[in-house]
Amino acid sequence: MKPILTADKAVEDIKDGATLMVAGFMGCGNAFTLVDALIRKGTKDLNLITSDTAYPDVGVGRIICQNRAATLTASHIGTNPVSGQKMNSGELKVTLVPQGTLAERMRAKGAGLGGVLTPTGIGTAVEEGKQKLNIGGKDFLLELPLGAEFAFIKAEVADKYGNAYLPAATKNMAVSMAMAADHVILEAEKIVEAGELDPDRVTIPGVFISAIVQSTLPASNLQLKA
Repeated sequence: MKPILTADKAVEDIKDGATLMVAGFMGCGNAFTLVDALIRKGTKDLNLITSDTAYPDVGVGRIICQNRAATLTASHIGTNPVSGQKMNSGELKVTLVPQGTLAERMRAKGAGLGGVLTPTGIGTAVEEGKQKLNIGGKDFLLELPLGAEFAFIKAEVADKYGNAYLPAATKNMAVSMAMAADHVILEAEKIVEAGELDPDRVTIPGVFISAIVQSTLPASNLQLKA
């Protein structure tokens, strides 16, 4: 059985300067309850890794807008103007990574690989400072594994062993992040007894989960922007 904690207890060990991954896409699949708890705690100078920064008042976007991140590694920030403002002012150090490369770097960390080779970014600013290899007459960049101390994952259903079901787009980056982080906190809308979750519906096995938190801010609170 995994410990089932309050959100405040679950984020207790996330100290200033920690590296944190937040799964989801455009706010969909963000762990709203955990993000709220982290902001209440006052943790700052986070090294944030996420697909995108959603919107100013939604999910992971609130970490940016509440001035809790010192660095950001993401695929895009265009839907949250605050991210761009902080990047341009130098207040937030931003590293933009092609989305497929970001996912593969996390997968490499979780699988114990030394990195991945990709042609994505050849001839662009993406290749600056990276090792380039020529294989079979084609150039590839060596992209290094990307991990974190903590990850926030959001599930629709989880059992008490941490096995989790994530539907549709809510699973974006979640499986890779669960494998790449040292301590994975799973927020679930519904927590069921062991054996109640159909094994065929398990998106993330409980072996990757460190603790479970009951959602108090349901996904239906997300208002998608045009």
